[in-house]
Amino acid sequence: MTTMKITFVLPAEIVGEATQALLLGEFNNWNVDEGIYLQKQEDGSMVAELQLTAGKTYQYRYLLNDGRWVNDNADKVYSELFGHVMENCVVSVADTQEKISDKTKVKSTKKAKPVSKNSKTSKPVIEKNDLTKIEGIGRQTESLLKKEGIINYALLGKTSIKKLKEILSIAGPKFSMHNPGSWPKQAKLAATGKWDELQILQQELKSGK
Repeated sequence: MTTMKITFVLPAEIVGEATQALLLGEFNNWNVDEGIYLQKQEDGSMVAELQLTAGKTYQYRYLLNDGRWVNDNADKVYSELFGHVMENCVVSVADTQEKISDKTKVKSTKKAKPVSKNSKTSKPVIEKNDLTKIEGIGRQTESLLKKEGIINYALLGKTSIKKLKEILSIAGPKFSMHNPGSWPKQAKLAATGKWDELQILQQELKSGK
């Protein structure tokens, strides 16, 4: 099976204030656990390289650690998911090196800065949290949220109640019966380590105050 090295580039203006980015797509089944971390460049952009099977086309997007799902400047394709139209990036891998065109391969305008063999580097990690510590979230709901890229307290805290209700509604009656109104507030307390305040809030929620 022939593979080709494809370079993915997320421009600085799209990265914004985010410090980490995860490449997700059909090549890793959109699985956060198998996501590819991008390396930040001196110009603020982020880059990742991946060996993909020649002759295939893949859809992909990026998950930033500020909670945003974003696309790069590559070609786009529209896909339907749970009745919603999503815009994803698309890359077509040529059969041979000679067939690769500017539109086929996402090119980097700047090479990644080499890392010294003597330097100690650590793999960037987008932290995952136990979302069931949030009052109202069980294991199945946690699994649903994580499939949507909401994998920690910080991301849950930045997700709007409207978006949460939409996710639950799409998943069906079993999930839409839940009220996520307090989830972002609880998550923000958990993300900042304010466990005592979170406990007080959860007690109030349980007592119906």
